[in-house]
Amino acid sequence: MTRDAISDDALLEAVADSSRRRVLDLILAYGEATPTALAAKLPFTRQAVAKHLAVLDRAGLVEGRRTGREVRYSVRPEHLDVAARAMAKVAARWDARLEAIKNMAEARARATGANKNRPTRRRGAASRS
Repeated sequence: MTRDAISDDALLEAVADSSRRRVLDLILAYGEATPTALAAKLPFTRQAVAKHLAVLDRAGLVEGRRTGREVRYSVRPEHLDVAARAMAKVAARWDARLEAIKNMAEARARATGANKNRPTRRRGAASRS
């Protein structure tokens, strides 16, 4: 996988965690930020922020730029569109799966409903003469 490619797994891993989404939202709001600045706005440590940033970076959603001793992170806008399209593909696959499950359930309900109209035989109630 090239540095510019975003895998569905990496993307899903990155956005699945609500803490990472909060980190991403803050970077979007500020334009760029250091892990220290982000940690000051979040209820977790700078080290935890750095780990979240590493996951976001692997997914291609953010990039770090070293300025002296600091690393300033910013969102990769060109990858947000790619990420949105990837998420739309995943959503479409799930929509198709859920539609198939719904159709199966409806077919089973129709079949069960048709069987309810038939008289049922009770066990042990075979014709006794």
